[in-house]
Amino acid sequence: METKTIQTKKDAYDKELLSWVEKEKASAELINAVSRLIYEKSVELVFFRNTLIDVSSSEVLKLHQYAKDIISKTVDIYVTSQLANELLTFDDLAPSKIDIGKLSDEWTQEQGNYGNTAAFLSDKLTGFMGQHARTVEPRDVVLYGFGRIGRLVARELIRLSGKGQQLKLKAIVTRSNSDADIMKRSALLRMDSVHGAFRGNITEDFINKALIINGQIVKMIEASKPDDINYESYGITNAVLIDNTGIVRDRDSLALHLKSKGISKVMLTAPGKGDLPNIVYGVNHDDFDIEKETIFTAASCTTNAIVPVLKVIEDNLGIEKGHIETVHAYTNDQNLLDNMHKKFRRGRSAAINMVITETGAASAVSKVIPQLKDKLTANAVRVPTPNGSLAIMNLSVKRETSLDEVKALIKKAALEGPLVSQIKYSIEPELVSSDIIGNSCPAVFDSPATIVSPDKRNIVLYVWYDNEFGYTKQVVRLAKHVSNVRRLVYF
Repeated sequence: METKTIQTKKDAYDKELLSWVEKEKASAELINAVSRLIYEKSVELVFFRNTLIDVSSSEVLKLHQYAKDIISKTVDIYVTSQLANELLTFDDLAPSKIDIGKLSDEWTQEQGNYGNTAAFLSDKLTGFMGQHARTVEPRDVVLYGFGRIGRLVARELIRLSGKGQQLKLKAIVTRSNSDADIMKRSALLRMDSVHGAFRGNITEDFINKALIINGQIVKMIEASKPDDINYESYGITNAVLIDNTGIVRDRDSLALHLKSKGISKVMLTAPGKGDLPNIVYGVNHDDFDIEKETIFTAASCTTNAIVPVLKVIEDNLGIEKGHIETVHAYTNDQNLLDNMHKKFRRGRSAAINMVITETGAASAVSKVIPQLKDKLTANAVRVPTPNGSLAIMNLSVKRETSLDEVKALIKKAALEGPLVSQIKYSIEPELVSSDIIGNSCPAVFDSPATIVSPDKRNIVLYVWYDNEFGYTKQVVRLAKHVSNVRRLVYF
């Protein structure tokens, strides 16, 4: 009897392992289809908004498990792979971004209405067919400054290169382009203490003052003033310039970039002053005329983290008032050791202290959601972590609610509608700051941490954010929007 039990357990082990191996094979087929679609057809597949580019088979299967946990429906890897490979047979797909997870879920529910997957996809993607005239013409991009955000933007633009490219990184402007400086900047791009090694190849071309990154020639330009450069002499035209220095934030100063030949639009990776459009992509990007406006700002990392969630609550429950406390990773504007600083407390050592400091998040929110003007207060505590931050939002709402309703509202926004790329709905019971590093959403909603008071009118929401990469993704999304190179989307 004991021998039979042992054999039964061994058979169960082997069966489970074999099943996993077969799923990994299907994942590999899906990954191959993803690569071919992006390079051959300029069609990018995502899985419930999660990228499928440069991921492993195990990561693909993990995403399928996430889908099962979140939407409470099983999305089969074999179905996902089958649909992706079926898309390869469509000759007239327009450049687009398609959620293959959503399609897989819909096929599982609706397959009885169709003869086969080809008929199903033809019906679902009718508006994506035969639109050769809508081929996206890539737009040139210049990075002005090459700090934390600048380098991540560069990585992301290069990662998205190929036939499906929408933005072409053509130049990086810094205060010096000596051989030594180019070498140092190349090393900082290649290796990163927080985000790891760059997945690609970088070669320094000292003679031509350039970096060759995955076959793309990126000029390294030296300049001390924004209007000193003739970008057209470098073959750059009609470019979007992304100013990530944070030095100037007003319209007149940023407008100096437009005096340089080759630049047609300017984006600031910080909150703008005065009448500049502060934009949180996904929330208010359609409120501005991108043909007439030439200067835009992507607000701050904190604003991009809290605004999507605040909009969900405001639209569904109404917000009477609230306070937002951000627990923020330390940044370069703090001192490593105690020393003089123009602001109080930021002069104290960032590596060993929690530091109370101000944040403009509350006022910035009202620029994106005007009806919240004067309803919110905010403060920040800088803590000894290099990346990964948390916003704690204590809100009084206009009607009674419940824990289940609050979670359901945000879960729905994370899976359907215009905020699917902005909100990640997390069910992890052990989520900590390091877990959200590299997350493409600017807001990761920690559902298990949510609190609703006994009076049902006060709620506390915990929203994590990768204050570097999550924000960078928003910058790139906005750059595509203002450049008018966004593809068709099926989310």
